[in-house]
Amino acid sequence: MLDVLIIGCGIVGVAAAYELSRYNLKVTAVDRLNDIAGETTRANSGLIHAGFDPEPGTLMARLNVRGSELTRGLCEKLDIHYKQNGAFVVSFDQNDKAILEKLYRNGVENKVQGLEIISGDKAREMEPRLSQDVTYALNVPTAAIISPWDFAVALAETAARNGVNFSLGKDVTQIKAIDGGYSVTTSDGEIQTKAIVNAAGLYADEVHGYLQKPDFKITPSRGQYYLLDKTAGKAVSRTIFQCPNKFGKGIMVTPTVHGNLLIGPSSKNANNPDDAATDFQTLEHVWRVAEKSVTGLNKRENIRNFAGIRAITDIDDFIIREAKKDFYDLAGIKSPGLSAAPAIAEELIRMMEASGHKLSLKENFIDKRRVIRFRYCDAEKRAEIIRKNPTYGRIVCRCESITEGEILEAFNSPIPPTTVDGVKRRCHAGMGRCQGGFCSPRIIELIANHFNKTPQEVLKDREGSYIITGIKGVTK
Repeated sequence: MLDVLIIGCGIVGVAAAYELSRYNLKVTAVDRLNDIAGETTRANSGLIHAGFDPEPGTLMARLNVRGSELTRGLCEKLDIHYKQNGAFVVSFDQNDKAILEKLYRNGVENKVQGLEIISGDKAREMEPRLSQDVTYALNVPTAAIISPWDFAVALAETAARNGVNFSLGKDVTQIKAIDGGYSVTTSDGEIQTKAIVNAAGLYADEVHGYLQKPDFKITPSRGQYYLLDKTAGKAVSRTIFQCPNKFGKGIMVTPTVHGNLLIGPSSKNANNPDDAATDFQTLEHVWRVAEKSVTGLNKRENIRNFAGIRAITDIDDFIIREAKKDFYDLAGIKSPGLSAAPAIAEELIRMMEASGHKLSLKENFIDKRRVIRFRYCDAEKRAEIIRKNPTYGRIVCRCESITEGEILEAFNSPIPPTTVDGVKRRCHAGMGRCQGGFCSPRIIELIANHFNKTPQEVLKDREGSYIITGIKGVTK
């Protein structure tokens, strides 16, 4: 019998796995998809919020600020790109100014450091492409940006190196209470466990409902984005928000840690949790709103549109609790969920200890990780790497300068990618201007060779997302 079963391998689930891996516990994490970070985390904005937006006294406020502190340290230890670029929340009229003042008071009460409200002219001195319509800005120097999938992969791989078992492509269909714990039925058989962590994201209310009638309902909300080329990446150095409204933090313009520019998201209820389609009308709205904040944006620099689905509940806070003996809900984790994830994991440990679990720390916990990112190495370092392993001398993704060695190293990691998008999330191959137009065939070939598959069997991402339906003259 397991000590803990985690249901869901998005950022909250893998943060819980990482934290639980510190202890002498038998832990398994399952997910219905064939990879980690395949749902909401996959299409996250990548912002580490400072903590000025949540209402003081809420779980969101406390865990946002604490989580942001933890994230910085984790990124350093686990070799994750992190940039404290700061943020502006901009106003255009007196009503907006009142919102800025409210956010400032929230931030001070939440113990966010360095906040100040500055004039539009001062803001434009700091960000020259800020619109002339901006009258004031809340300056948030402690806001940061990261790669959300890098963060999730690093946490999951480190947890796996510390003994957590990741079982992917396993859909949970039933949970029953048994003596000493729970019996969980999955699409691949039964799992018995003493405790369950419900980190199922968009399906957290459904998972909760396997045991008892849920007192919350999740509504999937779709947010659509533009990703602009690196030629646009220096339009602003900070993340530029507009004043938040009832639909969320609003449409922002932000650099990414990889040097691109990200614009979005919209906010509209989705038809279902898998409804990640984009549409022209919504994207036009996103662009028009973004142009109100930042001047000179050029659609010709757009290289990709995409949508993410977020779990919105009818409770205006995170749902973090022991809902039933040794059944822990980590649900309704909307923004700032990425920022708060490490602190949510800490909260889980506190709940388990309060419930009577005697947790003992491992003596040999692995808490370091280093990744070769060939494109960031100088000439001397590159030569040294190639001498040791010639596969690093073969460029696969020209746009991002990703080597065959980096892809093969990902295949040998504790949670290897088996799809083209899985490789993208590990190595960034296919994230450049051509969006995989050049490198995808070679990546398909590498996946097929490593996992002993035919090219027809290699998926783009989820089950069923076949790329090649047949090869002329070749039979399986």
